Amino acid sequence: MAAQSYSLTFDGYWREPNIAGLPAQSGIYGVYACTYDAQARTVSLNRLLYIGEAADVKGRVAGHEGWPTWKRKLKQGEVLCLNAALISPEGARQRAEAAMIFKHKPPCNTKYVENFPFDTTTITTSGKNALMEASFTVTRTESAAASAFGRRW
Repeated sequence: MAAQSYSLTFDGYWREPNIAGLPAQSGIYGVYACTYDAQARTVSLNRLLYIGEAADVKGRVAGHEGWPTWKRKLKQGEVLCLNAALISPEGARQRAEAAMIFKHKPPCNTKYVENFPFDTTTITTSGKNALMEASFTVTRTESAAASAFGRRW
């Protein structure tokens, strides 16, 4: 597999009660701890908690098993907010998600936090992309176990 570049334009932010507004399309999404100002009808993003991907972002988020974990990460007065960027096909979506996780290391992700199993990948983000790097490149890593087995004594 060769080096690849992906451009992700994030839309959002949707608070938990409004997740029906998420796209029912292939994409990557971010879950944030945010503070909502009802008077100004704005959100302030405090922390990126999770990055995921799905063939149907709206459907995946609605039934995601991570909700209890995400909510436990909230501090007093915070709510969950989400953003989303459309991308397909599946292989591109998974590779871009892995790069985003590896770069940002959200606390609720486990896969790809310490290991990036793809060739060099460049990501450019725009739009509603708070707390995400605007442009970055990640390169393949080897897991500790793979490195140990690959050694010659």
